[in-house]
Amino acid sequence: MLKLMLACCKVYISESRNKAALESIEQAAKLFSEAAIVNKFEDVTYNRVGYTVVSKLAPKPSSNSHPLKSTVFAMVKAAFENIDLDMHSGSHPRLGVVDHICFHPLASAPLDQVAEIAKSLAGDIGSDLQVPTFLYGAAHEEGRTLDSIRRNLGYFKPNSAGNQWAGGLNSESLLVKPDRGPDQVTQSKGVIVIGSTRWVDNYNVPVFSTNIAAVRRIAKRVSERGGGLASVQAMALTHGEVITEVACNLLEPSKIGGDKVQLEVNKLAGEEGMGVGKGYYTDVSQEKIIERYMKLNSLA
Repeated sequence: MLKLMLACCKVYISESRNKAALESIEQAAKLFSEAAIVNKFEDVTYNRVGYTVVSKLAPKPSSNSHPLKSTVFAMVKAAFENIDLDMHSGSHPRLGVVDHICFHPLASAPLDQVAEIAKSLAGDIGSDLQVPTFLYGAAHEEGRTLDSIRRNLGYFKPNSAGNQWAGGLNSESLLVKPDRGPDQVTQSKGVIVIGSTRWVDNYNVPVFSTNIAAVRRIAKRVSERGGGLASVQAMALTHGEVITEVACNLLEPSKIGGDKVQLEVNKLAGEEGMGVGKGYYTDVSQEKIIERYMKLNSLA
């Protein structure tokens, strides 16, 4: 009996308020019946949407003609046709209209096959859409990390008042050479970061404070980089008028999950005299994703 092999792609787009643009992106995905959007997470405050797209992975797939790649490329193309980064603003950092794309293997799928799809997609975006594209994880020859390329590109520094990100990138010239595509940036599009890794969870914890400096201290102490929880990356982001969130990437969620992050934020915020709300995941679990895809696939 053949083992189930699925490829999952998370597509993060810098828009959540323009419903017509999102509809165009979702319609583009429906052109390919072998892949399906199984989850959509919108955050109007951050002005950001995340799509989770899944398809089957053949034992010996062709990365050049994979339905998941074709679907995501169509979504990216539609995003560029309907969204202008110069007009975008929100309290979540971003580098482009399509800010981040990450491929993950699900079930019995091998990481290296999924990484080949990521690299093939990056090549098409770079050459056909003329957008500078950076690779990371298993899709990068040296295994560069997502946070390292983001730091090099100035991702974590707000460029507008009130800890906001607004408009296009500050320069048309890049300090880091892209892995694919042109060296020059089109302000209305920005750049894309594409990678492939094992599963990553995103978990955000609301802190009832507008003291961004204090919540940044908490985020740093939660993160592995700041001597906190292993395999956890964290940053502080303004989320509305009275909340600052500790937004976390959990790189090994089977070892350090949202429950441990919640406890740590509760403790550290308590030391700062701040209240904390219940955290939330920005996607459903791997198991739920597989379940949703199999159900949609059986109805097709």
